Amino acid sequence: MDHFRCVAANDAMTTVARHPHAAEIRLQLRQNLLLSALPPEAWAELEPLLSVIDCRKGELLECQGAVSMEQYFILDGILKRVVSNAEGKEMILRFASEQEFDTSYAAWRLGTPMPFSIRAVTPARAATLGMEEWVGFIERFPALKAHFEFEVMKLMSEVMAHTITLHLLDAPGRVARFIRKHGELVERLPKKELAAYLNLSPETLSRLKQRGKISV
Repeated sequence: MDHFRCVAANDAMTTVARHPHAAEIRLQLRQNLLLSALPPEAWAELEPLLSVIDCRKGELLECQGAVSMEQYFILDGILKRVVSNAEGKEMILRFASEQEFDTSYAAWRLGTPMPFSIRAVTPARAATLGMEEWVGFIERFPALKAHFEFEVMKLMSEVMAHTITLHLLDAPGRVARFIRKHGELVERLPKKELAAYLNLSPETLSRLKQRGKISV
């Protein structure tokens, strides 16, 4: 895969201040997992660095193999991390929705290309900034940096737990675990995406539901 950043949504980028829904976006940013405790002086510094992107369902935000990386704060909709091989077979690593974030921070720190792609599962809106800008910003606010790095470690741990689950649990067990961990997403995700995340076919997921073995 070519080593470039492929964000079709870039054409629709705008700053927070210039966005027609600026007031709503500022409120959503202040509800974000990472940003809710920022002091006023940090907000004054961060907002001009952010661009707002609106993504269509299925739109690619970051390419696996890219070397230019971004930090994303999700305002509306659902994004997914996905890895693929040369044959085009894909594996979904995680979903992220409102008040969450996605990041290529670990790869940026290691100086390696993006190990996954980021794609919109539903129509989505996110606030984004380049990784160099984000790292420069958190370096000036040590409490935020510590919180961010802790959340990144949790995120990586959750991805590892998911991949282990695919090997250790049967189909009903995988679905039950997803409902327990991410129940708020069950009705929002396309069943095809949920099935792919659980390494099931949509038909298997449907059969499990029909037999009463799951409540999706």
